[in-house]
Amino acid sequence: MATLPQLIEDDIQRLDEALRDFITAADATAALVIDKGGFLVTHQGDSRDFDLTTIAALSSGAFMANQTIAGLVNETNFNSIYQQGEKFSLFVINIDANCMLVVIFKSQTGVGVVKYFAAAAVKRIAGQLALAQERAPGVGFDLSALNVADSESVFHKK
Repeated sequence: MATLPQLIEDDIQRLDEALRDFITAADATAALVIDKGGFLVTHQGDSRDFDLTTIAALSSGAFMANQTIAGLVNETNFNSIYQQGEKFSLFVINIDANCMLVVIFKSQTGVGVVKYFAAAAVKRIAGQLALAQERAPGVGFDLSALNVADSESVFHKK
């Protein structure tokens, strides 16, 4: 079963634009769109010091563990997680049934600012993913079946 709609170059450009606007507004360092299996779809920002493939995989695992904890405390859903560090912090928020937004930001930036601007970014990204789904219903990717180490290359046509 496909977990991610079939994305074309225009979709990725619009996702990247939403991420760039979000990074500017929230003063974030980097932002990633990942699928719930932990595969990197696209990213924007300064990522030179980060292993985004591993961050995507571990962020997905942490988010899914968070969902299990939600069930244990009789919540239907915790839609985000926040990890605070000394230099950088991480915020992960659900976009839709298939994807999440991962934000890396300097710890001096308040998480409230990131959450505030993430809400609008999530709506834009979810809207673009919905358009892609409507364009080709039932067609998409289960990235875990592709068995690729760097799934980002799947979405960029040269």
